[in-house]
Amino acid sequence: MKETKVENGKITEYMGRRVYDFMRWRKVAAAVSITLVIGSIIALAMNGLKLGLDFTGGTQIEVAYQQAPQLETVRGQLDKAGYAGASVVRFGADNELLVKLPPKVTEAQTKQSARDEKATQSIGDKVVAVLSEGSDSKVELRRVEMVGPQVGDELRDDGGLGMLFALAVVMVYVALRFQLKFAIGAVVALIHDVIITLGFFAFFQLDFDLTVLAAVLAVIGYSINDTIVVYDRVRENFRRVRKSEPEEIINISLSQTLGRTIMTSFTTLLVLWALQFFGGELIHNFSLALIVGIVVGTYSSIYVAVNMIMLLRVTKEDLMPPVKEGSELDEMP
Repeated sequence: MKETKVENGKITEYMGRRVYDFMRWRKVAAAVSITLVIGSIIALAMNGLKLGLDFTGGTQIEVAYQQAPQLETVRGQLDKAGYAGASVVRFGADNELLVKLPPKVTEAQTKQSARDEKATQSIGDKVVAVLSEGSDSKVELRRVEMVGPQVGDELRDDGGLGMLFALAVVMVYVALRFQLKFAIGAVVALIHDVIITLGFFAFFQLDFDLTVLAAVLAVIGYSINDTIVVYDRVRENFRRVRKSEPEEIINISLSQTLGRTIMTSFTTLLVLWALQFFGGELIHNFSLALIVGIVVGTYSSIYVAVNMIMLLRVTKEDLMPPVKEGSELDEMP
């Protein structure tokens, strides 16, 4: 091999590029991944996901103030009025708020209105009346939307099926483009990313709604793209580098794609950090899910996906192009 340096029996430079010994830490990385996955599963089992109104049902009320109110003040007014657990976020301008009432509060208010013949106000009107009493400025009701629990269950089931379908399609695609061992490694890495992202939301009890589900699906797409780039280089080097062990070939491949992986992840994170700090509370959890997913996905592309093909003992023979029958006769003069 030209332009190859070997120190202590390991390749340290290949084709003028430094080769980092990634696989030296594969056991440590495996222990970290297993710990994070187990911790995430425990968090999901004990705490569960704090599902938003998209999945549980409830009421969304959009109101507008003449002057921008303090969110803590608005939350306190709703708590005192019996709307416990209400979520309040800014929606659009600073003076526009979106109030989300959980299904228990919606059901209780509906039953109370049904018992009281004089209670002709809708839930939206009642919330506006409560907020108007504690504010010097006028409060205007813009929109009221109610999501039934049946619709929420359908969205939750459809979201879960969509996630499973995405994983199945990814496995078929990688198996056809590369090899079955690579497909198993890619899917294990994606499951690793999804479980840790969901576990993060379960541990910190952050709202999990349709926007966060969309972020998780986007993480699957991002992570598999990064994994495909790494796998493509691994396959190329398995065919090119003839006299090296699989561990050394994988180190060469990861070193060659490291710059691209870091720059892609870093520039993507720059955009997500801007959304996180300046995008408003409505997309706060969406951007947070993407940040966690991309960080974990970048790590899994380097270690989890590659660790799996090492564990499955991928060889040069697995990646050599098939020889057509009669090709030897065709090469004869």
